[in-house]
Amino acid sequence: MKTLLLIDIQNDFLPGGALAVPEGDVIVPIVNALLPRFELIVATQDWHPREHGSFAANHSGKNPGDIIDLDGLPQILWPVHCVQNTGGACFAPGLDTRRIARIFQKGADPRLDSYSGFFDNGHRRATGLAEFLRERRVAEISLAGLATDYCVKFTALDAAAEGFRVTLLENACRGVELHRGDVARALDEMRAAGVAVEVVV
Repeated sequence: MKTLLLIDIQNDFLPGGALAVPEGDVIVPIVNALLPRFELIVATQDWHPREHGSFAANHSGKNPGDIIDLDGLPQILWPVHCVQNTGGACFAPGLDTRRIARIFQKGADPRLDSYSGFFDNGHRRATGLAEFLRERRVAEISLAGLATDYCVKFTALDAAAEGFRVTLLENACRGVELHRGDVARALDEMRAAGVAVEVVV
């Protein structure tokens, strides 16, 4: 079954959002054009409580980009974003959500961040995505969304480690680039893990 996994295409990651990904809005029409090519559409959604430990605002004297220890894991601090039941957490306007079969929310535990759609960052708890796909006998998935160098990358790496054949649709993704070259390094890391990287037309 041809399956497309949409990663965090949410308002706060679009230009003007709390954690804007440059050109994040550009992927929306690309993704919409892809939908008819797939039988199963699944999406992930960042879904943070306001007190989430990854938010710089919740740590006195800390700023976005600083790194702290959060429940035993190194954690990059971010602006407050994708807070549960706020407009910033909603899917991008214009994104065709009618065929999304299931939404997997992540990042709801205030003590753990969750970049991947499959696990939290400590691999302490699964989201149920892998089981959902296996129940439907999905063997191969394609990925699109935000951001290439964080949630897309970690979802792709976990998908490959879980035994799925993974294709990253490169031009249907955009990256944060906190540091110059982050996207290129992420693509190299994914390729090294067996992820195919393609440009869709």
